Amino acid sequence: MEGAEWMKTKLKRIILFIIVCCALAALILFHRNPLADPDTERLKKICAFVLLGLACFIFGAYYERLTILPKELWQSRKLIWKLAKNDFKKRYAGSYLGFIWAMVQPVVTVLMYWIVFDKIFETRSQLVAGGIEVPYVLYLTAGLVPWFYFQETLVNGTMALLEYNYLVKKVVFNISILPIIKLIAATVIHVFFMVILIAVAIGYGYFPGLYTLQLIYYSFCLFLFVLAMSYLTCAIVVFFRDLAQIINIALQIGMWATPILWDISVVPDGLKPIFKLNPLVYIVEGFRNAIYGDLWFFEHFYSSTYFWIVTVMMFCIGSLVFKRLKPHFADVL
Repeated sequence: MEGAEWMKTKLKRIILFIIVCCALAALILFHRNPLADPDTERLKKICAFVLLGLACFIFGAYYERLTILPKELWQSRKLIWKLAKNDFKKRYAGSYLGFIWAMVQPVVTVLMYWIVFDKIFETRSQLVAGGIEVPYVLYLTAGLVPWFYFQETLVNGTMALLEYNYLVKKVVFNISILPIIKLIAATVIHVFFMVILIAVAIGYGYFPGLYTLQLIYYSFCLFLFVLAMSYLTCAIVVFFRDLAQIINIALQIGMWATPILWDISVVPDGLKPIFKLNPLVYIVEGFRNAIYGDLWFFEHFYSSTYFWIVTVMMFCIGSLVFKRLKPHFADVL
């Protein structure tokens, strides 16, 4: 009887997931943007349908494996919070200034970029030419805040199993919680920088409003996206240590491939869809809309849909790879 009930629950959840995907596919099919290029819009629809189809197939085929990880995280939520606080304290233990050092480097980086690109190379004139009438330091900070968070959490999440290898070797410890511990610890600094971002905006006359609440939404999006990536990278780096160096190089390239220091409006229309395949473009532009824009996240229909489909797909892949390699972690470490 218990097996039959479990099968019914499984079937119901799979059907519900498929219904949600079909409803989303219908929205994508009938959505029309009169200002968009027809060919670009058609390409977006095709990509969305392909990704939704893959999501339905993966969820149906690997239902048991995909649902184990969220259950483990929820059941260990109290332990996760406790270990995250300990991780944050441990990181800066022994130094006189403590966690202040975590804030100094990003602040100095923002100041250096501002001096070089705004004062020396006068990048501000390029923003004006692109129709953006905001101070460059505000434009720059709104892009760097989510990027710093992404960079730190991805690196820390990737190295989670290697750093806590003594816990991985314990048979009774649930190692699935280690990546999310590193992400939560880094979120504390991210919250501080969002406060700094809002303060900079106020200094230039852009006061918080309802749109500012979207910072919470976009931070949540970024948290889930990096978490999904971390389960994939932390599992692979145990067996392929060079991945950590590859990620560092990719982050250096990714910073310039993401419109943080430059404006995406200067990119030719034919190349914009290629740049927008990068999910971080959605996050960075979202932070800017939350600070000085006047657009809600749901007004970017295709971008929001694409981001969440990619995030779900990444979580599915990361979860499957993590569970597949998990029995071998202790042997390698």
